[in-house]
Amino acid sequence: MTNLDLFPPEPPPATGPLEHLLKVSRIYLEPDIERFTRGRDILARFPGAERVPVRSHWNIPGLFGNEGNAEAWNRIKGSTLVLGVKKSMGFEANGRSADFLPPSTANGCVMSCAYCYVPRHKGYANPVTVFVNIEQVLAAIRRHAGRLGPKTEPNTVDPRYWVYDIGCNSDCSADAALSDNVKDLVRLFTVLPNAMGSFATKLVNRELLSYAPRGKTRIRFSLMPPAKAKLLDVRTSPISERIAAIDDFVAAGYEVHLNFSPVVITEGWQAEYDALFQQLDDTMGDRAKEQLAAEIIFLTHNERLHEVNLRWHPKAEELLWRPELQETKVSQGGGVNVRYRTGYKGRLVEEFQELLARRMPYCRVRYAF
Repeated sequence: MTNLDLFPPEPPPATGPLEHLLKVSRIYLEPDIERFTRGRDILARFPGAERVPVRSHWNIPGLFGNEGNAEAWNRIKGSTLVLGVKKSMGFEANGRSADFLPPSTANGCVMSCAYCYVPRHKGYANPVTVFVNIEQVLAAIRRHAGRLGPKTEPNTVDPRYWVYDIGCNSDCSADAALSDNVKDLVRLFTVLPNAMGSFATKLVNRELLSYAPRGKTRIRFSLMPPAKAKLLDVRTSPISERIAAIDDFVAAGYEVHLNFSPVVITEGWQAEYDALFQQLDDTMGDRAKEQLAAEIIFLTHNERLHEVNLRWHPKAEELLWRPELQETKVSQGGGVNVRYRTGYKGRLVEEFQELLARRMPYCRVRYAF
């Protein structure tokens, strides 16, 4: 398959929350996808899309791992969907955003945030893969939560429930516009007495307001100063729209937290975040403020992703790649990551929390690093 083959046919008009982000004209699908109800449902949503059989969603010739697709990054994301079957039903301990990472029901994203870590693991064009065997994932979570029993010792994740991050490899707000997988997960946690779901999002999908989560799903709206978001949060909902949605999601029964991530250091960052905190304080109602908590995550970048970004979004790298402020760290997987220098980062984290406490003293910080 050549790079020209990667460009799908012209897509049909689309509707819904992904109207301007994803107009599916090509679907790569693993064998036997249509034997799953969810697979048939998704294919029925896009009857005019070209169907391309593949052996594995992880290994699509010409797409997976092809850094040469950098120039076509957003075109591929905006027209391509992959359907697969989730093979592994393992759970990973987390301890920060959640207690556990369950088997994912999707991988990849319609959005193109310049700092996203997922493309490093799944082919740099990184279109969305939806896993169609949702019943197996739901059953695995039920069994796992059942074995855990009650949460008897509160921790920084949550004082009452075991928390499962259901969106660590994708954005569930976007996934919910493609299938009912997210709805099924939200409904599952309403009947698990000892567990709740959680996911971070940069997309406002108001269809989720009808899911009736009953306080058992936590949405973490990811936020950064609007000027930075316009450059770095490519193809996402505007920051003002995310902030405006907070009260509505609280009213619909979600626990809503904030995810200040990634914090990118530039000249004048303190004033930018002070204005963001003021905007939040002015916009949120009392009910949202009473239940509010936040995560603070400073930027970690990657050498290979930096090289790819230089080909499709070099302006972003002027903010993300700052060798004079950063140091390298080799990850467990052998990747060369960069983060703000030890000592310097500690001072930044402290200063950020002081700014937040001054403007939003009611906002509890669950963790910061």
